[in-house]
Amino acid sequence: MQLDRAMARAWAEVDEDALLHNYRLARSLCRADTRFICVVKANAYGLGLFRTAQTLAETGADWFAVAAPEEALTVRRAVPNAHILLLGPADASYLPDLIRRDISLTVGTLGDGKAASRAAQALGRQAKVHVKLDTGLHRLGFTDAAEALRLKALPCLAFEGIYSHLALRSDAQSVAQEQLFSAMADAVAAGGLRPGMRHLLDSIGLTRYPQWQMDAVRVGAFLYGNVPVRWERYHEGKSVVTFKARVTRVAWVKQGEGVGYDDAPLARDTRVATLSAGYIDGYPRSLSGKGFVQLKGRRARVLGLICMDQMMVDATDIPDVQPGDEAVLLGGGIALTEYADWGHLNRNECLGLIGRRVPRVYVREGKPVCVSAEMNED
Repeated sequence: MQLDRAMARAWAEVDEDALLHNYRLARSLCRADTRFICVVKANAYGLGLFRTAQTLAETGADWFAVAAPEEALTVRRAVPNAHILLLGPADASYLPDLIRRDISLTVGTLGDGKAASRAAQALGRQAKVHVKLDTGLHRLGFTDAAEALRLKALPCLAFEGIYSHLALRSDAQSVAQEQLFSAMADAVAAGGLRPGMRHLLDSIGLTRYPQWQMDAVRVGAFLYGNVPVRWERYHEGKSVVTFKARVTRVAWVKQGEGVGYDDAPLARDTRVATLSAGYIDGYPRSLSGKGFVQLKGRRARVLGLICMDQMMVDATDIPDVQPGDEAVLLGGGIALTEYADWGHLNRNECLGLIGRRVPRVYVREGKPVCVSAEMNED
């Protein structure tokens, strides 16, 4: 996609220097022998999966984790020699492709193990698997070590790892989870199933409980500028994404009129700027009347209800705004934390919501170097 077309309507600028800074910062929190698994699920948290995986691989990342089979296959194309872990379940129809492409599978039930075993047998290959334990998140995984040990009888499974996930509700609960995970993993090993690397921590877990690094950590949000709260006071993590749109119209609207679909009357004559982005592009409708954008370095409040493809803001006090100007919706002077607070949203959600039709413009040293219009574009 051409750069001028990419930046004609709405786009997301991805600062690859900031991404790599955050990778190195997070990596510095780990021991040298800790495997560092970059979590690139959900289109790399909205940054664009293919390019982001390649960029991280350039700086030495060799382990990646995803949530869906399609994501795993995309990373395999982007980084042919990477170790790739599929964190979520896979339908049986995907298993032959995943096994042929050396994707490590998560096995959280005996049924998962049997399906992987059958697919591997049919191919005459071994399926790499990580055993998932449920220690209190209650989402996926074995709740009983004895049940997990039944996997040992299944042919063509190569046990590569064993892991769980913290719920992070409280320190006491996290301690209980870590103790349960260690006990269950020890029981599995004592029963003759030795699944190799142990991993428990995500981005938040790494900053709160670095003593539980074990053999590997799984880091996602930290990479993309969503630094865990306990680290924000250091201001070391950098914002990676700047979501922008063009001003398409500027016009005066009289006091008492409504804007867009909203019937709330304006309190004054208002200079209204229309922006070429809406909720389908990833600017949440929950920010209607609450959010702000940045125009000419100044803030402008969102007016009315955010439309599917467009939105309006109050530019009365920014008289030099004209059609064609850039508006910053997120990033720059609009911090991720306050943006999320305006809409009562999760910060990861804010990045992930940026729509597929919004081009990602990748920037190095302040200059665009690549444009991607779709998650799987290579």
